[in-house]
Amino acid sequence: MLGIDFFVGTAAEAVAHISKNGGLVVAPAAPSFIALQDDPNYARAIADADLAIADSGWAVLFWRLLRHEKLTRVSGLALFKALLETADAQTPRNLFFILPSEKAKIKTLEFARTSVYPITAGDCYVASYYGLRGQSSLIRAGAPPLPEGEGRVRVEKTRTPRAGIEDPDLVRMIEQRKPKHIIVGIGGGMQDKLGSYLKQQLSYRPGIYCIGAAPGFVTGDQIVIPMWADRFFVGWIFRLFAQPRTLLPRFWSARRLPGLILRYGRERPTTRTFKTLKG
Repeated sequence: MLGIDFFVGTAAEAVAHISKNGGLVVAPAAPSFIALQDDPNYARAIADADLAIADSGWAVLFWRLLRHEKLTRVSGLALFKALLETADAQTPRNLFFILPSEKAKIKTLEFARTSVYPITAGDCYVASYYGLRGQSSLIRAGAPPLPEGEGRVRVEKTRTPRAGIEDPDLVRMIEQRKPKHIIVGIGGGMQDKLGSYLKQQLSYRPGIYCIGAAPGFVTGDQIVIPMWADRFFVGWIFRLFAQPRTLLPRFWSARRLPGLILRYGRERPTTRTFKTLKG
């Protein structure tokens, strides 16, 4: 769909594949498909993925209605829970979390203390400059502001968007610890760019799971979503009631998705160009 070859199988099978082979996992949300056309850096990050899961219930539903084809949905939440069910997750230093805030880190460590997972402060990294509670410096010039919350983190403002993400401190930390699984939970489309950057920079091949807010649904940093709601594509309703100001603009942007599916189908959307008007 839209140039992305999605994984066909269960969440457990996806985790088993990445556990064995390593690689970059992406889980585009409905608004993220719009970024395939609007943000070339995002499109390149998605193209760099080794495995893509159809996390978006809206995308799966629109694809079925408009193309009359079934797309297997594997949510980021289901993928994260499948990872937690593996023996790897109970082995010290195997899991490494990249989190959007100190609050998310505290919630993750509280979750670890009340569970069987040996997650310590050294297994958590609070991202500091990939996104912004406003305009991201990594989004194309003229893009609408990103909504607050859901993994938005501080960024240095610049007049000209940078080509991509860089974080040598994070690379050094991961190289020292060598975790087998890296969970990127910063959300907002930044996680895929960061995941691609890490894949290119690291000297070994861990599993890199770009699943946005999904870990927060388990650790308590985000609203709890029942698995039945996730299974029936209505988890977004729980999130919308919890963060209406944050998520309504983001969900509204997904209104362009049916048009993209009708126009491009299986092909990758053509990147749009934006001209500056003078006068």
